[in-house]
Amino acid sequence: MPSIRFGDIPRDKSVPQQDKRTASPTHLLPLRCFAPSASAAGRCLLHQQEAATSSNGVSDQISRHRGGETMDEAAAGQRASPLLAKNDGSSYGEESQSLLEEQEPQVKTKQSGWRAPSIILGLECLESMAFNGIATNLVVYIRSVLHGGIASSASTSSLWYGTSFFVPILGATIADTYWGNYKTVLISFIMYLLGTVFITVGAFLPSAPALCNTESCSSMNGTQHLVYFSGLYLTAIGCGGVRSALLPLGADQFNNDSSLDIQKRRNFFSLFYICVIFGVITSGTIVVWIQENVSWAIGYGVATACIALALIGFLVGTPIFRRHEPHGSPVRSVFQVIVASFRNLALELPADSSLLYEVRRKNTQKSEPKLAHTDDFRFLDKAAIMSDLSLDQDSCTSPWRICTVTQVEELKILIRLLPIWATGIFFCVGISQMHTTFIQQGTVMNTKIGSLSIPAASLYSFEVICVTFWVFLVNKVIIPVTRACFANGAEMTQLQRIGIGRFLMIFAMAIAAFLEMKRLESVQGGDQPLSIAWQLPQYFVIAGAECFTIITQLEFFHGQAPDSMKSMLTAFALLTTALGNYFSSAIITLIARVTGTWHSPGWIPDDLNKGHLDYYYWCLAAISAVNFVVYIYFASKYKLKKAVIQV
Repeated sequence: MPSIRFGDIPRDKSVPQQDKRTASPTHLLPLRCFAPSASAAGRCLLHQQEAATSSNGVSDQISRHRGGETMDEAAAGQRASPLLAKNDGSSYGEESQSLLEEQEPQVKTKQSGWRAPSIILGLECLESMAFNGIATNLVVYIRSVLHGGIASSASTSSLWYGTSFFVPILGATIADTYWGNYKTVLISFIMYLLGTVFITVGAFLPSAPALCNTESCSSMNGTQHLVYFSGLYLTAIGCGGVRSALLPLGADQFNNDSSLDIQKRRNFFSLFYICVIFGVITSGTIVVWIQENVSWAIGYGVATACIALALIGFLVGTPIFRRHEPHGSPVRSVFQVIVASFRNLALELPADSSLLYEVRRKNTQKSEPKLAHTDDFRFLDKAAIMSDLSLDQDSCTSPWRICTVTQVEELKILIRLLPIWATGIFFCVGISQMHTTFIQQGTVMNTKIGSLSIPAASLYSFEVICVTFWVFLVNKVIIPVTRACFANGAEMTQLQRIGIGRFLMIFAMAIAAFLEMKRLESVQGGDQPLSIAWQLPQYFVIAGAECFTIITQLEFFHGQAPDSMKSMLTAFALLTTALGNYFSSAIITLIARVTGTWHSPGWIPDDLNKGHLDYYYWCLAAISAVNFVVYIYFASKYKLKKAVIQV
């Protein structure tokens, strides 16, 4: 399988220089501070010298990549659209990072091996197999075993699936602030194991209601409900914690100061995704078959065994894991900027942005990158105005009264990403149909292809294989073709790829709606049910949408994130999946209630042959179309990150 990489990243060594400014009004303190005591004066003097050194060293080399071009914004005085094709064949989402890697001195250290990363890759294979062994067929289990309705089964499944993608936000915050990646993974695996044990026990309970295929079924009792759903949400919490910290823990096993280790880390990310695919395919075929043809309890037992093996493997690998201490919460920094900007609301912003507060961090062996000042959201710049009110008696500066330009710019990045991120939520509403209504649609079709009986949930494995095919197609065909079509070697930017994924989602929902129309016509005409193979086109198109959007969106968020926020923003990108499932659940519930009356079963009744699931798919196609237009608007206005290198 080809590595998941959308274009090589050239190293741009031509870095323009900023103008040096030294003028300073008396009420601003770019290089000095008021010291209320002798000890504070000493600290402030050191602080002043450090800031002066930072100011006079290399006057902030700036690399700004917009639409594939590197420019000095101060000199250009304008902003290029990030939707424009690049002229250098690079991936602009990683431009700042590649520049950092180029400028940082290379220190000769012992190369990292593959022992620890290999263990982590094996853990991900087991975790992915366990999670998808529960998630892939969840809506079928709730419907057939727990006797839920069509709408309630889809809604419950979406809520749980969304929760499993919401928890990584909390897990990333806890890992960065308190526990670190290792401890977060360990505790999460323990919770994960407890959850899968509860689910398996719930499936083994002799009092569970018998399988039901009629419209009148007895529901499960309170004990069954408590055991099963307690296990289900314990699993979601444990899974979210593992997702938030296992991948960063694997990346921690490689050095930051070796070009060879940097390449190894990139290969690790690709292999990690392949492990995710392995788990999805294995669970979608073997585990789903066991659940539907042997026993649900044994199928869930396989998932439990996978997590137990993963926990044992994690403990065995503990002595060789490289652990990094937590480095503080980026959320606190965001709130500090907000509070400081309000406290300094009465102060006047300097015309010269170089007078805003920025210093080199202490106790570092080498220079750390800062973010250059940008002109939008100017009210937040007030947090970086330095005055005598910014100081207290215990330190030279109070972080709740004054913040650095880098802190301010980190918050600006979050604000700029919000519209792009929000459109991802409605995109994931369409993605969530693969786990809910697509499966329900497949269960009322002819599931035999030749002599084989294909479970409806198994087609999700076909979608995953299609994602792999789309990745190969993008890397080996689409990108080379776009380069060949333009004399300057231009290719699609990351924002353009995400836009293509948003566009493909419209077609995926339209194909599903058209298929449902034909299926209903077949049923009403008394013909044989359509073959489940007719679902393959909608799975294929939605796989393309996932390839262009989900993978590239993670890459984009990681590339745009400041160093202190990479884990949080990666989890932030995953949050779109959670909220998309929540929105899907809300939309299904709303449509079922609004369209279902005493004389009409509604669009999504328990018997889909009496409903109009096609209307629901057409609504999703319309929502996806509006979402695409909104995305194009904000993507064309997006201002890419501008990094500053201090050496």
